[in-house]
Amino acid sequence: IGKDRRSLYDVLTKAMKDGRLTEVYTDSYFNTKKTMKDIESSLTRIDTTDPGREQFNAGITIDPQYIVRTDLGAFHVSDYKIKGYWYFDKRQGELKYRLLALCPVTPEARDIGKDNPDVIDLFWVYFPAIRDVLHEAKAFNDKNSAMPITFDHLLNSRRFNGSIYKEENVYGDREIQQYMKENSQNQLLESERIKEKIRSFESDMWNY
Repeated sequence: IGKDRRSLYDVLTKAMKDGRLTEVYTDSYFNTKKTMKDIESSLTRIDTTDPGREQFNAGITIDPQYIVRTDLGAFHVSDYKIKGYWYFDKRQGELKYRLLALCPVTPEARDIGKDNPDVIDLFWVYFPAIRDVLHEAKAFNDKNSAMPITFDHLLNSRRFNGSIYKEENVYGDREIQQYMKENSQNQLLESERIKEKIRSFESDMWNY
């Protein structure tokens, strides 16, 4: 794949390394910023094999062939979390959506290779701050390969599949799985209920 069509993960991490993306946070509430240095420990793991440890214990310089570097790649991303809010535009009389943040969900580099590794929210990106970069990056258009679309267009037009896993609420914005425990079917039904509530909000604004 050429440099003109990279994965979303590669686009985000490259923008961070190049200094074009600085609005990176630890959570979706944008309270604490993260720097590339803070994230590097999760992106890369450098370990030493047993022969390398023996050299280290003997006070010998470790041979480079015994140093193993593991980098987190785009293929390790299992999901993306997206935060946004729905609002009713009174002027145009329709419900609209504004995307606020996105977050790649991956295992940490130190857990790569393990069976069923735990996944983490790697970092949260404030979406309005990255739109210029995403507008330059092309995504594959499976409907028409001659007309690629940008990641900015793809995300804003909501051309992806997703499930609602949390909504803003008085219980500290708890996730669905926290009150629908150990029942995946009920979690999906609750997700659909929230989605239907959003749909109903628009129709309830009209009086006949």
